Amino acid sequence: MSEGLMTSRPSSGQHGGATATVPVRTLEGLVNQAVDRTARWLLSAQLPAGCWWGELEADITLNSDYIVYNHIIGQRGSPKIAKLATHIRRLQLPDGGWNIFPKGPAELNATIKAYFALKLIGDDPDSRHMRKARERAVALGGIESSNSYTRLHLGLMGAVDWDLAPAIPPELILLPRWFFVNLYEMSSWTRAIVVTLSVLYGLKPKWDIAPAGFVDELFAEPDRKRKAFEWDRDVVSWRNFFLATDRAMKLYERLPWKPFRAQALKKSKKWLLERMDRTEGLAAIYPSMQNSVFCLHALGHSFDDPIVQEQIKHLTAHEIEDGDVIRMQPCVSPVWDTAIAMVSLEEAGIEPRHSALVKAANWMLDAQITGGGDWQVKNRDGEPGGWAFEFRNDHFPDVDDTAFVLMALARVGYPDKPRMENAIRRGVAWMLSMQNRDGGWGAFDRDNNLTLLNNIPFADHNAMLDPSTADVTARSMEALAKLGWPADHPAMESALNFLRNDQAPDGPWYGRWGVNYVYGTSGVLRAMEALGLGNAPECQHATNWLRSVQNPDGGFGESLHSYSDSNWKGRGSSTASQTAWGLIGLLAVCGADDPAVHAAVKYLVDAQNEDGTWDEEEFTGTGFPSVFYLKYHLYRNSFPLYALAHYRNLRDARTEFAAAKPGPQAIAYRKLHRGIE
Repeated sequence: MSEGLMTSRPSSGQHGGATATVPVRTLEGLVNQAVDRTARWLLSAQLPAGCWWGELEADITLNSDYIVYNHIIGQRGSPKIAKLATHIRRLQLPDGGWNIFPKGPAELNATIKAYFALKLIGDDPDSRHMRKARERAVALGGIESSNSYTRLHLGLMGAVDWDLAPAIPPELILLPRWFFVNLYEMSSWTRAIVVTLSVLYGLKPKWDIAPAGFVDELFAEPDRKRKAFEWDRDVVSWRNFFLATDRAMKLYERLPWKPFRAQALKKSKKWLLERMDRTEGLAAIYPSMQNSVFCLHALGHSFDDPIVQEQIKHLTAHEIEDGDVIRMQPCVSPVWDTAIAMVSLEEAGIEPRHSALVKAANWMLDAQITGGGDWQVKNRDGEPGGWAFEFRNDHFPDVDDTAFVLMALARVGYPDKPRMENAIRRGVAWMLSMQNRDGGWGAFDRDNNLTLLNNIPFADHNAMLDPSTADVTARSMEALAKLGWPADHPAMESALNFLRNDQAPDGPWYGRWGVNYVYGTSGVLRAMEALGLGNAPECQHATNWLRSVQNPDGGFGESLHSYSDSNWKGRGSSTASQTAWGLIGLLAVCGADDPAVHAAVKYLVDAQNEDGTWDEEEFTGTGFPSVFYLKYHLYRNSFPLYALAHYRNLRDARTEFAAAKPGPQAIAYRKLHRGIE
């Protein structure tokens, strides 16, 4: 591993990574050893194709849904059913329910779905675990208090009446884009889910899955089954407007003749088939992938049809078999994992021409999206050039991935310079074209912020929109800064204004895609560091907040409860990934000699395993705040590597490796932005 691996310093008594025979006593030595260990581990984890790809873990609702899915596609006797069910049973809480993140309380929707799936495969409703599950679901409010997607799921399976689910008529796709409510005012992930559900709502396929009343025992108040559709106290409100619309749509659904139904279904099918091309499953995320199989079947395709089989194959690839259990991933994250790994290794001192970086860069350049996508509906000026999250999801590139990829690529000594420069130029131009009018960036679409849509009955997944967020905005700014864009550029000034307005009164920034304020604050501060603005008042304010929430053990942690309860903001057991984020934020403002920095560094080196990894049970990624969370299995190793390496680079003034300091490679790319402005 001597090829360009410069993670050790001779002054610590080490040379060429030989750390095993040298006693390590000082913090300096501990950091050198920790960086060396993790860099070696991460290099060994690179896949032959050149990418990194870690598991993306979610809660048991996916296993529950997948059991039902396998019943529908004719796989009731599959051995995988037992393994899916075993995983569900093992995660049942002592009180009978299931949670949506480790150490969290029982959650209603997860509990209902798990009960339904287990009852479907034959678990005796009178058995102890089923009885406790039923009691917990009722205590949490019952089916009538569940979210709309749970009720749609049960309605689709025939377990409850369709009237308990919100109306999602296929005609929604016919609404013109100038109308204040239309498909493209919804977030990209909602759009992909809603189109599939609207087809199923319109066709209401009859599957021999569950008889009517199959889970009636899960209603807490049987006489209030339509609790979710009760009027708002304010007579005039957007909620009441959309509830009235829902009732009108349900009346329309009962009409024997629906003049626009055939046209809507035809257009929906065309929409689905177009977005199944150049991707590994519709939108490459679990709900829409599963529902696309249901849709195609309901539209007349057999499960043996090659088109359907291809979608089934893509969804099957999300299974992770681990002994006697199977876990389902909501999606896969190779582009994201690879970009973070590359940036971390670069910070750790891997030479720009190291074969691992060149191989990863080549894989990443091949993954750049040069065709059109859904983002063009609201961004007619931009040219393609972004990256998606998954192996292939060409219709849905995202800003966050693109920004991280640009940072990773800019520090690689790639042999084909024209190819690299062209890719970076296209990526920067696409990212700039996605900037919102408020100065910030969202993830997948531009100006996707019509807040009144949050009142639609099926908007209770808490992610109906894709507005500007501090974390994605900061990532974009950091990427631009590391490519030589100055703080006084108009795009940067607009973004800075957004961040100043978005900062919480007590100092931090909200984290939309990571947990939570520690993540958001870290991202903003590392962007400000790259811009040379670490001394700005807002940065000092944020750093004071970080100090105030640092745990006595030196680490940082934040519970997922912080999304629904501000008392948990910045509070929680220390984790490796969140400590790394906190340390990165502190380093951006305080430098390497601050006591709080030393405490965080010591926590990380003390918690490291001998193989260079860290243990982390907690979920620190966010899908839909308060609804759906994620565990990126590489986070606990990649981010601490970056944090410790960055600490060392700042401490030793190693500007050739420190990301916050423009190196020769970054300076060379400064010329690129001149052709974009």
